[in-house]
Amino acid sequence: MQTLREAKVGQTVAVVKLHGEGAVKRRIMDMGITKGVQVHVRKVAPLGDPIEVTVRGYELSIRKADAEMIEVQ
Repeated sequence: MQTLREAKVGQTVAVVKLHGEGAVKRRIMDMGITKGVQVHVRKVAPLGDPIEVTVRGYELSIRKADAEMIEVQ
């Protein structure tokens, strides 16, 4: 299992599953990160937090803790 946090800069991955529950999972889905969507990793901050990605044509910064809940391939 690979998570979005482990994806390398410049890599495009597909979301397989969202882990976590309740409000956290809902917030991730509200940002447009849902099963099957393509996510392109643009940048990672020097200390690894946050991760900047492109999802559905817009740029998004996501915390490392949230990125760990997103399973990708």
